[in-house]
Amino acid sequence: MIVTALLLLVVAKLWQFLGQVPLLSAKFTPMAFLWGCGLMLGITGASTLIHRLWPAYRRSADLYLDLVIRPLDWPDLIWLGLLPGLSEELLFRGVMLPALGFSWGAIALSSLLFGVLHLSSLNQWPYMVWATFVGMILGVGAIVTGNLIVPVIAHILTNVVSGCLWKWHHQRTPSES
Repeated sequence: MIVTALLLLVVAKLWQFLGQVPLLSAKFTPMAFLWGCGLMLGITGASTLIHRLWPAYRRSADLYLDLVIRPLDWPDLIWLGLLPGLSEELLFRGVMLPALGFSWGAIALSSLLFGVLHLSSLNQWPYMVWATFVGMILGVGAIVTGNLIVPVIAHILTNVVSGCLWKWHHQRTPSES
């Protein structure tokens, strides 16, 4: 997780520097926090619904989250929120959207690349589809508000909340293992 976050940070900063791309404005305000919380609630609610209704997504998400979350201790879930939430948003919404022109095409391309980042194997395509959809929500949130902090907050909180919910739901006692 740390290596991926650092790699994405380096890519974002190099792209920003070499391409002379202005970073999307980032200002923490109470309204940005509320927008981020609202997006997190929408994403988490939609994920819960899709998890129940789409068996292929459920299998894919559980496999992916088992790989990522099961080895983590509860306090590590904070890092699961912070590292990807900061580095992925800096690259995909903070640098990529301004570089591509703040258009629907920019949202679609950055979201697709965000989805591909979450593809751990070809049979994980339903999780990639979901991550692409989440990328679109975060991209629209960034453009509508003009504030990178909104998707950063939404991403961090979504990762922490969904990670805690998944870990709690899949927690096993020694007698269940």
